[in-house]
Amino acid sequence: MNDVELVILDDEQEAAAAAAERLVRAARAGGNIVLTGGSSPAKAYTEAARREPDWSKVELWWSDERCVPADHELSNYGLAKRTVLDRLERAPAAVHRIRGELGKEQAAAEYDSEVDDHPLDLLLLGIGPDGHVASLFPKAPTLQARARVVPAEPGLEPFVDRVTMTLPTLQAASEILFLVTGEAKADAVQRAFAEEPGPETPASLVRARNGRTCAILDRAAAAKLQP
Repeated sequence: MNDVELVILDDEQEAAAAAAERLVRAARAGGNIVLTGGSSPAKAYTEAARREPDWSKVELWWSDERCVPADHELSNYGLAKRTVLDRLERAPAAVHRIRGELGKEQAAAEYDSEVDDHPLDLLLLGIGPDGHVASLFPKAPTLQARARVVPAEPGLEPFVDRVTMTLPTLQAASEILFLVTGEAKADAVQRAFAEEPGPETPASLVRARNGRTCAILDRAAAAKLQP
């Protein structure tokens, strides 16, 4: 765990607030912020928009997306639109949405060219109960991909195609911030941050090559970590 700063807080609300403060700092500093999906990030987004309603200095990206329309309930972009974008007084300088409705091949190709060599300043990620991160699933061929963005097969329910940033793209971020809460994630957290990294737990492979990596956890998610 020496390569990851661990921040363990009492509950999901405190963890989301801590992540929100990191987002606020990034919004004020400017640059490129990469968002993710999930209920805990959604709480962080709402709190970040409340604390800082001006995101005009940043451009927003997404680590992955399901191949659904933007207004679909499963859309990571749609989640961010409801919880942060629609609540801002000043919108981001640019919003780079993965157009999943185009299908995984076309959407991945389009997003790969859009990401290009943009420096990613803050990358927010969750971890699935199986240890997946973004849409990189255990032992999946996408873990070997070296393009910036690739199409991905459904890894778990809901079984829809996906588009995801690859390991090299995620690892290139200046700051990687994991936000993980809940007892159901405790096994995955242990494998990601306390065991040898490997393709069985993709989250264990995501560390900033030339920056910092931090994990904000609630006590339930951190329950199996050694003190």
